[in-house]
Amino acid sequence: MNEHDQYMADFMTVFQGLERWGPGCDTDTLKALSMLPTIPTKILDVGCSKGFSTRLLAQHTQAQIVALDNEQSALDELGACLTELGLDAHVTLSCASMTDLPFAPERFDCIWSEAAVYIMGVEQALTQWRKLLTDSGFMVISDLIWLTDNLSQEAVAFWEGEYPDMQTIEKRLGQMRQADFDVIDHFTLSEQAWHYYYQPLKARVAEVKASMPNSNAIADIEREIAIYEGYLGEFGYHMFVLRKGA
Repeated sequence: MNEHDQYMADFMTVFQGLERWGPGCDTDTLKALSMLPTIPTKILDVGCSKGFSTRLLAQHTQAQIVALDNEQSALDELGACLTELGLDAHVTLSCASMTDLPFAPERFDCIWSEAAVYIMGVEQALTQWRKLLTDSGFMVISDLIWLTDNLSQEAVAFWEGEYPDMQTIEKRLGQMRQADFDVIDHFTLSEQAWHYYYQPLKARVAEVKASMPNSNAIADIEREIAIYEGYLGEFGYHMFVLRKGA
């Protein structure tokens, strides 16, 4: 196994044992849904991982939902959960890349993506995903943003390496309007959204670290946890609720 493959294997050893693969909570997802002026009927959930948002959208709308992720194991877990909840008739699972979505133009009236859009970049997603929306369709995305101008060197150095396109709220809003989206509303995710992600992650790292003491993946995850514990408030996840313009 080469170095990259070993890194990814270690990374998945940690994350396969977790429910959430990014910050988020039910309250924030439902808050964003409540901001939509009409309830969508055809939703694409991009980068759904194990499907917390998918399940909520299926429970709180009558929409037909496509849940998309490129990790089949996460989709398998989501599928089993949906069947157990009796929601499987509402949701189609799709294993594909968010950068090459296999759908016809104007297929959906809402595209949803929590804690995943950074993978391809916000501006690219706005341009590419827009084509899949019906006229006046909605896009709801959460993105990691800077919350202050008074930034610590440690936080800047870390996120410049992990997410060099990280921006302020105003910069993102400008990009969204430039891409012909109307901004319906936006808000910063609660501290609880981070707690639900990082507390289980920290516990999982402690659980597996002894079995992989020299893992680069473990070291990187521990650095991220330290940045979260030391500097949350300088940065955060922000939810943007958008409507496709004319």
